[in-house]
Amino acid sequence: MQTESTALINDPMGVFAFLAAIVAFVFWVSELPRCRKLFEVVPPVIYVYFLPMLATTAGVTPALSPLYDWTVPYLLLFALLMLMISVDLGSVARLGPMALIMVAAGTVGIVIGGPVSLLLFRDMLPSDAWTGFAALSGSWIGGTANMVAIAESVGTSPNALAPVIVVDTVVGYGWMGVLIAMVGLQARFDRRTRARTAAIEETNRRLQSVQRERRALTLRDAIVMIGFGMACAVGAQKLGGQLPPVGDPTIISATTWAILFVVTGGLILSFTPLRKMEAVGASHLGYAALYLLLAGIGAQADLRAVLDAPVYLLAGAVWIAIHLGVLLLVARLVRAPLFFVATGSMANVGGAASAPVVAGVYHRAMAPIGMLMAVVGYILGIYAAGVCAFLLGVVGG
Repeated sequence: MQTESTALINDPMGVFAFLAAIVAFVFWVSELPRCRKLFEVVPPVIYVYFLPMLATTAGVTPALSPLYDWTVPYLLLFALLMLMISVDLGSVARLGPMALIMVAAGTVGIVIGGPVSLLLFRDMLPSDAWTGFAALSGSWIGGTANMVAIAESVGTSPNALAPVIVVDTVVGYGWMGVLIAMVGLQARFDRRTRARTAAIEETNRRLQSVQRERRALTLRDAIVMIGFGMACAVGAQKLGGQLPPVGDPTIISATTWAILFVVTGGLILSFTPLRKMEAVGASHLGYAALYLLLAGIGAQADLRAVLDAPVYLLAGAVWIAIHLGVLLLVARLVRAPLFFVATGSMANVGGAASAPVVAGVYHRAMAPIGMLMAVVGYILGIYAAGVCAFLLGVVGG
């Protein structure tokens, strides 16, 4: 791993500019017609993480920099606030009980599967592997933002994070391929379980009322969002620092308290006029901050950590199998169609980027349902992944 003294770029602002340029390049290339198919298979978030890791391994950027000490806590809190304010909980509630039950079942499967998988493989993994598993639980219950949040909460090191990123990519997207391939079993599955397929049509009717109006971003909008978001991020960080840590090893740290303040406060604010910020792209601004943050995390990682990936991959496969088992059990009890099993799973494991794709494969017009089910998984993510992280700490700490 390169240190700050030997890297080609050491100035914090120079490092930030380089990482921001990588993020900009990735997203620019992802929209080129010739490259879209490639980015559908391997999404931009993977490049945003791995390209900075390669840069640090090659000695271009440092593994240690004052920049990372700032970007991780504050960009994370800013991103989470923007994303939570943007949540339309009313639309989520209109999904209907079956969709919500299946998303929750998928979440429970992740929470149970993580500690069980770690218990089976912990003797073959590093002592801090539980922190990487905790970060992965965040990713598999809501996506990248939750992964970063949980990683910061439990103090996941870059080296512990690197192999779980591999698992997230290989197992997570491999599982997406399996779910898509299962579409041919849909009719047979629904017949055998006597599934209540009428729930799909009912959910589709409810979604027809969901409309989001957008307007052009103005200078006033941008300044208000950035100023308000950063002020809340700093305030939450300061307030979290006043509260004692919980757990041994620490599960609820000062950063965890700050994250809980921002997430809960953001959800409350989503019921106020501040939610109108989504009309000018509050969630887009949140994701921009999130990707810049992820690039900074990637730049701190040691590429050699992926050598531990084979055992991690096996553990990840067991984890997904337990997740599926819980989903199938609940589906049997509530007579859920395979559509809700697949979409409920991907709403957790893949999040908003993948759930609509899987939903659209099963029923072409149902992609919006996948998006809203992913929102449910995202809301559950911070809280449920916190529980999973606690259980992982008990098993592996």
